[in-house]
Amino acid sequence: MHRYIPALAERSAPRYTSYPTAAEFTPTIGARDHGEALHRATDSGPASLYIHIPYCQAICWYCGCNTGALNRADRLDAYLDALGMEIAGTAAVFGGTIGRVHFGGGTPNILSPDQFSRLADLLRRNFAIASSAEWAVEVDPRSFHRDHASAFAAAGVDRISVGAQTFSPRIQAAIGRIQPLAEVSRVIAQARDAGIERINLDLMYGLPGQALDDIASTLAAAQTLAPDRVAMFGYAHMPRLLPRQRLIDEAALPDAESRFWQRALAHDLLVEQGLGAIGFDHFARPWDSLSVAAREGRLHRNFQGFTEDAATTLIGLGASAISQFPGLIAQNEKHVGRYRMLAGNGQGCTVRGVTRGREDRLRGQVIERLLCDNRVDAAALARSHGLPESAAAPDEALLRELEDHGVIRREAGQVIVTREGLPYARLAAAAFDSYRNPGARRFSKAV
Repeated sequence: MHRYIPALAERSAPRYTSYPTAAEFTPTIGARDHGEALHRATDSGPASLYIHIPYCQAICWYCGCNTGALNRADRLDAYLDALGMEIAGTAAVFGGTIGRVHFGGGTPNILSPDQFSRLADLLRRNFAIASSAEWAVEVDPRSFHRDHASAFAAAGVDRISVGAQTFSPRIQAAIGRIQPLAEVSRVIAQARDAGIERINLDLMYGLPGQALDDIASTLAAAQTLAPDRVAMFGYAHMPRLLPRQRLIDEAALPDAESRFWQRALAHDLLVEQGLGAIGFDHFARPWDSLSVAAREGRLHRNFQGFTEDAATTLIGLGASAISQFPGLIAQNEKHVGRYRMLAGNGQGCTVRGVTRGREDRLRGQVIERLLCDNRVDAAALARSHGLPESAAAPDEALLRELEDHGVIRREAGQVIVTREGLPYARLAAAAFDSYRNPGARRFSKAV
């Protein structure tokens, strides 16, 4: 099913965790817009919370997240104070229920077990969180202790996502993240001992010096951990936007063809291990809720990637966190100092974003269904939105090119991503992106 197409593998495309993408955010969106959207969302069904912790024990060179090294404990205390004020202010406007809670970063387990417990209690006191809500935490094994597992479980956490990236010591050194397999294994064992059974593992391909043997050995090691889900992300090298990536030897990065075959090998090995492919970079056990959602046509895509979360409202809390509503995407201030000032003054922390008109919402759904189901009838969706079919018209030149390469086919009004075309699915999605600039290099490699 794997076919390397040089003309396509070199291209860049958004990951489409939102539409419009963050490239379209502007400072014309502010706290008032966010507050009005929160108020309107109160009666729109259960929402999801995302809480961002923008600190790490040490900064990995490949990382594209909004985070910094925690060199003073009082910085974390001050951040949590500001976060508490934003939580209280947000909950005073949003009166609906919460169906999911996700902690990301950075490194959420940079918080002490006691700090995490107090933050979880604060969320429960302010928001109406459903008793059935899933609580998930992203974990860095290097700063994870047994007491974290106990505190997480006591707070209601039932899923952790463990950042491993690679188990090759040589590649770990090349990306500034030394993390032996034994350390990751310890964390997963401690989580399971505490009753946290759902384990996600995050891995990467396209790293400096990485070869097929490294992919194979990493996935052999991953199999011993028996994760429920694996995300296999392609490294996005953008040192102009992320100065820390300048520490990576660009000359050692795999070329487009090497990246392609690394992805292909990872796909085949993970499927051999009994995980089903979900979208273009996720894998899950057949019984996992992500696999069930994919089989039933209920898969979605948001800032956490492919998900079974059907919430139309995602509320982001913390520096750089993004909230998404049907008609608005809003992002908080990224700089922690300025974020603390805004939260402390009760002004609201939103500083940029984008409105989502009817056509944006339509195109966003077209792109989501194409990436989640590998097929879409854009004209039918346009009619369901009460819009003319032209409102979802694709870039015909791009679609024809993809059709010529066998990436897509058209059948009974549908655009269908072929089995061989799956690695290039983001390019098919880009054909429906009315903001797309074919000459832009601001996005990561499509494969």
